[in-house]
Amino acid sequence: MTQSQSGTMPALTQQMQDCIEACMSCHSMCEETMSSCMQKGGPQQMQIMRALMDCSETTRMCADMMMRRSPMSAEMCMLCAKVCDMCAEACMSMPDDQQMMRCAEAARRCAETCRAMGHAGM
Repeated sequence: MTQSQSGTMPALTQQMQDCIEACMSCHSMCEETMSSCMQKGGPQQMQIMRALMDCSETTRMCADMMMRRSPMSAEMCMLCAKVCDMCAEACMSMPDDQQMMRCAEAARRCAETCRAMGHAGM
């Protein structure tokens, strides 16, 4: 009987742990950046806010799915990578804003780790 058949989940791999950490870090950074955007206002911020909201929710869900070993984790990681890429691009539209640049970097890192997990499968 394998571990999964006995009812216990196999341990998270280091790659999964790194991806979960990148997702949660990106989620937190998006939340912080949304707060910063709300204070500034304006039409450009509203467009960026949509990308930040999508990224925040997607990264949290992706981490949750990996932690519970969802059979849809690989597909979710690929979607998460795409959403993170879009968020990074939106944040890069404000290169003079340090918060936006930190968020773009977190989103890029998350996209890379999620893409690797998606290609590796679970």
